[in-house]
Amino acid sequence: MALHYLHTVRRFGRDARLAFATGALLWFSVFGIYSVLFNLYILRLGFGPEFVGLANAGGLLSGALFSLPAGELGRRWGSRRAMIAGLILAVVGHGLVPLAEILPPALQPAWVLLSYFAGCLGALAVYMVNVTPYLMGVTAPHQHNHAFSLLSAIPTAAAFLGALAGGLLPTAFAAVMQTTDESSGPYGLSLLLAALLLLPAVVAAARAGDPVVDARPDPARPAGAPSAAPWAVMGTLAAILFVRACGQGTTRVFFNVYMDDGLGSPTALIGTLSAISQLVAIPAALAVPFLAGRWGNARTYVATVLGMSVSLLPLALWPRWEAAALGYLGSTVFFAIASPVITVFSQSLVPPRWRPTMEGTVMMSVNLGRASMAFAGGHIVSAAGYGPLFLLGAAFMAAGALLFWLYFRHPRGELARSPEAAR
Repeated sequence: MALHYLHTVRRFGRDARLAFATGALLWFSVFGIYSVLFNLYILRLGFGPEFVGLANAGGLLSGALFSLPAGELGRRWGSRRAMIAGLILAVVGHGLVPLAEILPPALQPAWVLLSYFAGCLGALAVYMVNVTPYLMGVTAPHQHNHAFSLLSAIPTAAAFLGALAGGLLPTAFAAVMQTTDESSGPYGLSLLLAALLLLPAVVAAARAGDPVVDARPDPARPAGAPSAAPWAVMGTLAAILFVRACGQGTTRVFFNVYMDDGLGSPTALIGTLSAISQLVAIPAALAVPFLAGRWGNARTYVATVLGMSVSLLPLALWPRWEAAALGYLGSTVFFAIASPVITVFSQSLVPPRWRPTMEGTVMMSVNLGRASMAFAGGHIVSAAGYGPLFLLGAAFMAAGALLFWLYFRHPRGELARSPEAAR
C-alpha cells in the first residue's frame, strides 16, 4: 500500500508540483506566521476581543462574498490566472495591515479592517477557490485523493514552520528595535515579512501551465441539452458545510486569543503549540488515501468532523493551557483529514466545467460560517467567557456531521455518475 502511494506521488507532473509550492508558501506566511500573530497584533494596538472577532469576521466575510465570483472568474480566465490574481491581492492586502500603527488611532480600525479584507479576498476567495479545480485538472482521477492529501500535508508542514517562526519573530524584532514584545512594532514587522514571503508563490503560479480542459459531455444530460449548473446539490452541501464551519470558527479565530487573553500564555508558547499541531497533522493528511480507500470519502468525513467536535470539549471544560493544547491539537489533526476528503467528494459531484463554481459555493458557505462565529464569538466571550464559546462550537460541528450523514448516507442521484465520490 505504501509503495502504491509513493508510485502515485512520483507520477505527479510539474504543474501539480508548482501548485503544491504555491500552497506551501501561502500556508507558511498567511496560515503560519499571520495566523499566530494577527490577533496578537490587534491586541497590542489596544483593541479587545470584540474587535478581534470583527476583524476576523471581515476577512472571512470577504471569502464568503467573493467565493462565487472567484469561481466564475476561474471559469472565464482559467484557474491558473485566477490563482495568480489572488496571490497578488493577498500580498498587497496583508502587506498593508501592519502599516496601521503609523496612522492616527482614529484611522487604525478602518485600515485594519479594509486591508485585511483585501488580503483575505485574495487568499481565501480567489486563490483557494481556484487552486482546487486547477489541481483536479492537472492530475488524473486515480490521483485525486493522493493529490489533495499532499495539498493538505505539504502546506501543513509549511504552516508548522510558519507558526514556529511566528512565535519567535516578535521577540527577535523587539531585540533589534530595542523594545519589548508587548509593543505593536515587532508584530507589525513580522506581519509585513509574512506578506512579502508570498511573492515567490506568485512566481511559481506564473511558471505553471494551464490544465487540460475536459471537453467530454456530461453523461447526466441528453445530447444537445444545455449544461445547467447543479445548484441543488451545491446548495445543499453548502448549507451543511456552513453549520460545520460555524463550529470550526471558534478555534480558528479565538484559540490564540484565548491563550493570550484568557490564560495569559506567552507568545512563544502559542506559536509552539500552533506549530506542533500542524506538525502532527502532516501524517494525518498523508493517511487520507488509505482512510478514504477503506471507508470511503463520505464516511471518513463524518468520522473526522465528529472527532473535531469532541476535541473542543477540553477547551470548553478545562481552563488550562494543557487542555487547550490537547483540544487544538485534536481539532487540527482531524481537520487535516476532513479537508482533502470533502474537497475530492464535492469536486466529484459535478462535471469538470462546474468545479470552480462548486468550490466557490463551498468556500462561500465555509467562510460565511466562520465569519458568523467570528463576529458572534467576540460578544459571546465578553458576555459569558471562552468556555461557552467552545462548547457551542462543538455542538455546531456535531450537527454538521449529523446533517451530512443524513443527506449522503445512501447513494443519491447526483452520485450516480461519480463512483469516486460515492466510494
